[in-house]
Amino acid sequence: MRKAGSRVLTWGSVAVSVMVAAVACGHQESAAKDTSPSVSADSSGYASELGKSDWPWSGSPSPFNAQVKLDDGRRVAMYYRRGKGLVEQHYSPRAKAWTKPVVVHGTKTDACQGIELRTNGGTVAAIADFGTYCYDGEPPTESIAAVGTGTLTEWNVNVKKDFDGWERVSVSADGSQATFGRGDTLHWSRADGFETQ
Repeated sequence: MRKAGSRVLTWGSVAVSVMVAAVACGHQESAAKDTSPSVSADSSGYASELGKSDWPWSGSPSPFNAQVKLDDGRRVAMYYRRGKGLVEQHYSPRAKAWTKPVVVHGTKTDACQGIELRTNGGTVAAIADFGTYCYDGEPPTESIAAVGTGTLTEWNVNVKKDFDGWERVSVSADGSQATFGRGDTLHWSRADGFETQ
């Protein structure tokens, strides 16, 4: 009886050891997948050429096109398109191509002043302006502050009406905050988005 009982215990402990080893191996494999670079989380389709503004400008370069390079080699471009508004594309050095154009702020009003882009810590902040008769010299009626982070597939946008436009923007070293200024100050944070005005 004792021999039979000890055999059952021996086989039982062998089976448990095999199961524990198999489960542990499975967890190590999952953990290895979880630590893969965040670039793979980018669901953007990179297969396009870079677009340009279709608003006329004499001289070069046109202030209606802007581009900035991130620390990881990606690039972000913004430009004005007639009847559409502020358009964004971003570039992957791995794919060697741009995303399809996406409208960050839609408007049919005139392009106004230039576009300014700033980046730090994986965050991109943008200033852009539109106005009903801006092309004829009138001040902006829509002043845009926009911020994109991570995969840059979504942009947080703030529109200030009948304002002369933001003069400057800065992004903190870690990319967690952005500040837009011109007399007034507008703050954005990664935790809360734009402050309420």
